[in-house]
Amino acid sequence: MFQDHARITARAGNGGDGSMHMRREKYAAMGGPDGGDGGRGGSIYLEGDPSQNTLLSFRHKRQFAATAGTGGGRRNSHGKAGDDLVIKVPLGTVVRDFESGEDLADIVEARQRFMVARGGKGGLGNTHFKTAVRQAPEFAQRGEPGQVQELALELRLIADVGLVGYPNAGKSSFLAAVTAAQPKVASYPFTTLEPMLGVVPIDEDGFVLADIPGLIEGASHGAGLGLQFLRHVERTRLLLHVVDLAGTDGRGDAVGDFDRINAELESYAERLATRPQVILANKMDVPEAQAAWPAFRSEMERRGLPCFPISAAGREGLDPVVRMVAARLAELRIDDETARRAALQVPAGAGSFARYEPASREPDRSFRIEASPEGFLVNGDVIDRLVAMIDIDLVASQPYLRERLRNLGVTDALISAGVRNGDTVYLSKERIRWGPPEEPPRRRTARVRKSGAR
Repeated sequence: MFQDHARITARAGNGGDGSMHMRREKYAAMGGPDGGDGGRGGSIYLEGDPSQNTLLSFRHKRQFAATAGTGGGRRNSHGKAGDDLVIKVPLGTVVRDFESGEDLADIVEARQRFMVARGGKGGLGNTHFKTAVRQAPEFAQRGEPGQVQELALELRLIADVGLVGYPNAGKSSFLAAVTAAQPKVASYPFTTLEPMLGVVPIDEDGFVLADIPGLIEGASHGAGLGLQFLRHVERTRLLLHVVDLAGTDGRGDAVGDFDRINAELESYAERLATRPQVILANKMDVPEAQAAWPAFRSEMERRGLPCFPISAAGREGLDPVVRMVAARLAELRIDDETARRAALQVPAGAGSFARYEPASREPDRSFRIEASPEGFLVNGDVIDRLVAMIDIDLVASQPYLRERLRNLGVTDALISAGVRNGDTVYLSKERIRWGPPEEPPRRRTARVRKSGAR
């Protein structure tokens, strides 16, 4: 079964909590903090795998989770990091954010990786919060929650050449004639129900040919099978437009058929209208096709389009087509690679440039403030992460919380919004009272009289 779309949920691992521990050895006077950091959570990656050709593996398994990091320990012991999870996907997979529809990645090369969910950072142990005036910090960071992403995966076949045309025009017969593929060939429309791939060998090289299910008028708006599979035409560098010149299905206007298919391609994506095309006038072994050939050739020549008379069923006239396509593809590949390197600013001689594409999305550091009768609401991903990593109910953690708010620019933004001492401020789902920080209670220590002192 060919499956070219899927929806999955990726849950990265949470970071481990930092340790709040004090040294208690009898030989360490005024021991001090020695709590270690938590381990980072495992991240989730998608990786291109040439051995896969559909998204069928995601039909029943849609939830993916990486392991969490472990907490820190005494004596500055660092917690163990969670294991990363690598999910294999076929080449040609487009990754989108399910909610926003934003394109995140296009995986087109073997072993190309894209991070879809970042593991949470490990919380810092209390050792990191020791200062000259806070020598025994009684708090540590919690681990950062891992990212959770709802993703839409869409497979667009990677083929050099795409076969397009009306149903029963002879596309499957052409694919079977020039490749080792064995598509179903029959004399009724919509024989091909899913895209078929084949490799056309020529000399020591070759190219990949894709047979796209037949298009009809209205395909770009969902008629027939067109809308479901038109996406697979987008990656091709060249289109072979197969026209039934014999009119075996009662369509006697070959030029009209050609124009209607091109109108559907342009309606689906304007860039397809400018994709190079080679026209194959098929079924030339039929007298009706031979009679229609002179007028059809004249019209294609007037439009400046290369046109070849062939008989896919009789395997006649195919070799000139294959050689012409191979030569044209060699030119297009050079042009495409030059343009892509220029767009990505890849230096010459750098070899494969998949690594120059973005590896993941950076965390969003923006926030927004809203004033309401209940108080001031501060929201944003950065605020969610902040309050998740700090126990704001601890008096000892208040100075650190206010320091982080100041560094993020939240304090200045709240003052500009009109906050006053005593106002209620909501940090995501947590509530604090705005005002001077409360001083943690000081411990009373007994004065030790030195020996011999009066």
